[in-house]
Amino acid sequence: MRLGILLFMLLPLAVPAQKIQILQTGRMTSLRGLSVVNDRVIWVSGSNGTVAESVDSGKTWNWIQVKGFENTDFRDIEAFDDNIAVIMGVGDPAYLLRTIDGGQNWELVYKNTTPGIFLDAMEFWNDESGIVIGDPIKNRFFIGRTFNGGNSWQTIPEKNYPIADSGEACFAASGTNIRKYGMDAACFVTGGLHSRLFLKNKIIDLPIAQGNESTGANSIALKDLKHMVIVGGNYLNPDSVFHNCVLSTDGGKTWKFPKEGPHGYRSCVDYIHKNEWITCGLNGVDISRDGGLHWEKVSGKSFNVCLRAKKGRSVFLAGNHGTIARYIDRQTR
Repeated sequence: MRLGILLFMLLPLAVPAQKIQILQTGRMTSLRGLSVVNDRVIWVSGSNGTVAESVDSGKTWNWIQVKGFENTDFRDIEAFDDNIAVIMGVGDPAYLLRTIDGGQNWELVYKNTTPGIFLDAMEFWNDESGIVIGDPIKNRFFIGRTFNGGNSWQTIPEKNYPIADSGEACFAASGTNIRKYGMDAACFVTGGLHSRLFLKNKIIDLPIAQGNESTGANSIALKDLKHMVIVGGNYLNPDSVFHNCVLSTDGGKTWKFPKEGPHGYRSCVDYIHKNEWITCGLNGVDISRDGGLHWEKVSGKSFNVCLRAKKGRSVFLAGNHGTIARYIDRQTR
């Protein structure tokens, strides 16, 4: 009897503990941009011209409202260190701004006044080369490029813009519908009436929820050139688990659904390490430890974006009401 009680008391000590630690909340901004430079330097961006930076692993934050852009929704951010970052204002007009002094001053490096322009996400291969994608104009997805760390941007010829189907667009939900694919290419996912993966010179139909403006793929993450996870669903039905996640282990040639998928619509997914992935959405956060086959809901808190450090192991999340959090995964002993 005493041995049984002892074993019962020791059992919880070996159970993995997952936790979402809230670092900041209660501000008038919806955060969708997140860039985790390393385990100490984190930047976020959002509505009402808001940007914030932490240089101490999220313990303290410097909140900034970019002067002259107080009404701009900065839905993506790419940071290179504690001083240099680029932010993306979605549209009408669309803006890209750059700071080299930790956000004290911002330089307007790109402005697009084309009617209907709406930028969705940025991605950088390195400190110099980057890309920005926008919703279709005249049935072609907008593409912009930089080769000097975001100091200046140029558009590719319109005839080379990817062609969109009718009712097809991208979601500016988390800045992660476009990702680098190797050292010299990018891939992106779409939603709406059609949901597809654009991968180099291939366009791949996705077996994910689609058919109306609120459905489709929102985010893609890659472990390598073969292992991919795509999430989405229907943002108007946050609890729906219908075709909200698909996996590929052969570079997009074939797709399968998880045996136990994420527990609702998901706006972002990222690879953590080994076989571990994280995804988040309006009704919570899920973790997979087996390459995306099974997902466990570890929090019911709402987040828009979740990313691992580019150089490090830390994972941070951001969402509505200026909420910023850190994912903690440890063995309690």
